[in-house]
Parts: sequence; C-alpha cells; structure tokens
Amino acid sequence: MRTLWVAVFCVIILTGAGPVMGQDKPATRSKKAIDAYNKALQNYTLHNYDLAEKFLLEAIDDDSRFIDAYMLLAEVCEDWDKPIKAIDAYRKGLKINENYYTPGFIRLAILEFGEGMYREAKTSYEHFLTLKTGNLSNEEKARDGIRRCDFAIHAQENPVDFKPVNLGPGVNTAGDEYWPCLSADEQTLIITRLVKSYDFLKKVQEDFFISLRRDSGWEIMKNAGSPLNTADNEGAQTITGDGRYMVFTACNRSDGLGRCDLYFSVKEGNSWSKPRNMGKPVNSPLRETQPSITPDGRTLYFSSDRPGGKGQHDIWVTHRTGDETWSMPENLGDSINTTGTEMSPFIHPDNQSLYFSSNVHTGMGGYDIFVSRRDTSGGWRRPLNLGYPINTNRDEIGLIVNARGDKAYFSSDIDKNQGKDIFIFDMPLQNRPAMVTYMKGRVLDAIDSRLLGADIELIDLESGKKIYESASDSISGEFLVTIPVNHNYMLNVSREGYLFYSENFSFKGIFRADKPFLKDVPLQPLEIGKSVILNNVFFESDSYALRNESQIELNKVVQLLKSNPAIRIEISGHTDSTGNEAYNQKLSENRAKTVAEYLVSASIQADRLVYRGYGMIYPISSNESEEGKARNRRTEMKIIR
Repeated sequence: MRTLWVAVFCVIILTGAGPVMGQDKPATRSKKAIDAYNKALQNYTLHNYDLAEKFLLEAIDDDSRFIDAYMLLAEVCEDWDKPIKAIDAYRKGLKINENYYTPGFIRLAILEFGEGMYREAKTSYEHFLTLKTGNLSNEEKARDGIRRCDFAIHAQENPVDFKPVNLGPGVNTAGDEYWPCLSADEQTLIITRLVKSYDFLKKVQEDFFISLRRDSGWEIMKNAGSPLNTADNEGAQTITGDGRYMVFTACNRSDGLGRCDLYFSVKEGNSWSKPRNMGKPVNSPLRETQPSITPDGRTLYFSSDRPGGKGQHDIWVTHRTGDETWSMPENLGDSINTTGTEMSPFIHPDNQSLYFSSNVHTGMGGYDIFVSRRDTSGGWRRPLNLGYPINTNRDEIGLIVNARGDKAYFSSDIDKNQGKDIFIFDMPLQNRPAMVTYMKGRVLDAIDSRLLGADIELIDLESGKKIYESASDSISGEFLVTIPVNHNYMLNVSREGYLFYSENFSFKGIFRADKPFLKDVPLQPLEIGKSVILNNVFFESDSYALRNESQIELNKVVQLLKSNPAIRIEISGHTDSTGNEAYNQKLSENRAKTVAEYLVSASIQADRLVYRGYGMIYPISSNESEEGKARNRRTEMKIIR
C-alpha cells in the first residue's frame, strides 16, 4: 500500500477542517465529508478496498470538490488493481485544482501508459512540465515518459507482422500452459502446465508435459512423470538442442540453497535422471530462475536477484567447466540489465542472439520482449524492442525461437476463456537470429553396428573456435549438432579405442540451410587396415601447400597418435581424374608428404609414419561431376600396425 495520503489523514484527524497539504484553504469544510474520508482511510490501511471506495464516494457526494477524496480514491483503486477507476479519480481531482498535488499528473500518466493510452499519457506528462514545479526528479520522469510515449505511438503506427496461431488441443487445454522449450529439430516440445489435483485440498501445482511432433501435428501432451515431476512445483525449463539435458527452476525445496534454485536432469535412452541441485556457484541464497541453455549445454543464462546486480532481477551467465561444475556467474552488464527487472532470457542456437523481457528498456508498458546481438568483441549490443503488437501494454514474457530463426513460440492469454496457451508465429525479418541447421543421427561401431556414446565437437575452421561440444547418447547412440550457417565448420566425432570421424560443412556465403543433415556416423576401431578420410585437411589449389585451417584436423591426428603410441599409420594422397596421370601421382605424393612432415614437426616419431601418393587410381566417387571430383581429392589415414 502507498503512504502518500497517510500524512493527509493525520492532518485531518488533528485539525478537522484545517489546512491540508500546506494549502491556504481547507480542501473541504464539510465535517460529514471529513468523517467519511477518515473512515475510508482506516479501511484502506486494512486493505478493505471496497469499503474504502464506498466511504470516499460518500465524501465526494457530500462535497464534489473535495480533492483529497479524489486523490485517495485514485490510490485505493491503484492498489485494488482497478486502473481505469484510478485514472478517472485522478482526472477529476486534478481538474479541480491542478496545482494542489502536481505529482498526480505523473501518477496519472503512468496509469494511462499502463493501459495503453499513450497519447493521453503524453498529454499528462507534458502538462506536468508546463506547471514548472522545480522538482528536477519528476521533470526527468516526465521527459522520460514522453520519450516512451513517442516510442509506443510510433510502434502502434508501424506494426510488425504478427499472426499468432494456437498450437491446438494436442498442446493446450482450458488451463494454463506456459514456458515452452524446443529441441533443435523441432520434434520435441516441453512446457510447464498448471495442474489441479482432485484431492480434498484442491491443490494446484506446476508440472512438465512433453509432446512429440508427427506428420499430423503435435501429439497429445503427456505428463513427464517421475522423477522430473514431483509433488512440488517444477517449471521454467530449458533443454539442450538434442533434448537430452534439462535445467529448470524449483523453489523452497529441502535441498535448496535459496528461495528458488536451478536443477538439472539428464536423459539417457528414454529415461530422465533424478533432478539434482546445480549447487554453488550457480545457486545462491536468493533466487535463480528462468534458465536458458545453449544447444551444447556448455553455457547457461538465467535471471537472478543475487548480490552484484544492476537492478531488481538481472540476467547472468555461467559456463560449464567440468561434467557437473560451472563457473562463477557473470552479470551481462549495462547493455542488457537495468535498474528494473530483466527476466526470461532465451539464447538462440546461433549463440549470437539473446531474447529477454524487461520492464525498464523502452517499450509498450509492462514487460516487453527485446533482442540483443553480440558485437565483434563478444559483448552485447543495445537491445531492440520486438515491436507492436508482439509487445503490448500487457506483460510479454517467455519467448523462444526455433533453430532456423523463422518461427517463435510463446505463451499468451489472448483467449480469456482458454487461460494461457502456447502460440506460434512467423518471426518478423528484422527480429530474426542467424539461421541454424543441424546434423542428426547415431554413432555406431563400423564393424558390428553397436550403438556408441562418443564426444562430438563442431569447430569454426576460420577462427579455430569450438562452436559446439557435446556427446551422443550412451544407450541409443543418438546425437544432434546445431550448425549456424554462413561459416565453414569441422565436425569431429571421437571415442577411445576408435579412429575419429571427420566431416566438413561449408556454409560460407550461404544464408539458407533448410534441409538438415541426417546420417549415421560409423567409427572404425583401432585395428590394422582401418582408415579414415581427413575431410578437413585442405591444400591450396593445384598445390601441396597446406591451408591454415588444416591444422585443426591435423592436431586431432597428433592427439590420436600420442594417445595410442603403438599405432603406425599410412598417410595417403588422392586426386581426381583432371590432368595427366604422372602429374596427379606426383601431386598426391607431395600432399601426403606435407601432412607427414607436419606430424613429425608436432613430435610424432618419423618411424611411425609412411606416406604414399596414389594419384587418381582409387576414386571413391564418379569423376563425372564436380561433387564426385571433390570427394576423390582427399587425404586418408590408415592403421598399418
């Protein structure tokens, strides 16, 4: 409850119809009005808003110019969550004497803005400035309010394309569904649902529900069950791109470190592990909520009111340093966080676009959704409002965007009779992240097709930076790797006791990748005669000079040889059929020799290596197409001892 008019109450009680708020004349000379006012204030302090309103209306009925009664009525209606009535009371009271309580114009403008009355709010702010009160703080509030009104008016006049579509009865019910999260292949959707129990306590709680996409649409949501769901609340979840690692929020648990903590669970095969508290330093004695994890599970964003923040709730980030250990969380700084509340972060699989909600960054009122992009130094740029009518004067919270960047999912109570439902819409072009495709498949033993757990890395060949790091499922062998477009990448799949698997994704200059890569990855055991193509060893055109990006793959070979000192290998060079046989033979020999020399320079003993050139005599594809020729131009590694 606000305390502004408590002082007024004291003055009236002590002096009857004496001066109020330092005015030269009393606000009313009616003892009946004052008596009704005092009764109203007594009820207001007890939160009896309906009785407070009743007595204030009696006071106004007795003296229609009793401005204190109008001001208190406005406050009562604000606390009672009846903003339209509060606006009406402020307008009527301030019309009686605009100089009686000049901050009332600020309060009125805030209420009008909150109700989407942007032009009216601007007028109220502007009128306050004409009064020249000398209150610098309020004048700055008014100027900031005018700027926000101008933004909202312009946004309404220039709406973005927004046509939300309900995900339908497979996902939504008459109750509340919210906090959607999605696997990178858009085949698994997990939501939080408010569930009512049917026992005598009529308890409501939050549980996780899961739906799988089929050709006909989303299947009927199924309760995730134990051990994910318990008799307590679970919600605000996030999953990795492969849908196998979940982080979520739970509050007031016996193993909690604070009011709300982050927990994690891992899926192996079809079973989720028992959730565990993420512990320190991720969790603190305060609140950690609304997590968002990168597709590889290596970086986690969340909202918290922990010490060291900029405002009430800030967005923080932590990085995985071990299997279950995380770095000390870092505040995302002034470009993201404000003196207010920033919440519901969502990091897109491009790892460059962060969507979040804020009630202070310039918007339409309440919580708006914003997007910030990384700059070249890795910092975050000034956030951009997603625009109207994605954002309105209501609270917009909890938006996610699919890997391709063209669809967004969110929860809304657009249909008041349905509660909160999950919707999907086409993301306007200006708000889209970078497109991300994915490679999905299984890792298996090349000899007996046994499904394997293996380490998976995706590396940017230009920068050498590791973009993705994860592992395939130890039971099903399944994996999913998200791949941002417009770069060239190396994929490496490795497991102890096997040759690694190498793949190259060349997306430089390509901005669309609608068709994902679906394939199984066979790993060759470390046995004599087994070989692997080094798909990420590159040479200058018509030359045996190594290109710089080849070092990443060659260092993987070095690592393999140092980890297995009994292995002796052959490095072989191969060409396509272009040119004469003698030339291709010499070129392939020189390329194989160059690779062998690189390995020796990296401290691999020369007697563990042989190199040979085979020219164009062992093609693995047709030389009738450019794609076939590209496959035939290759470097291989084979175990010979």
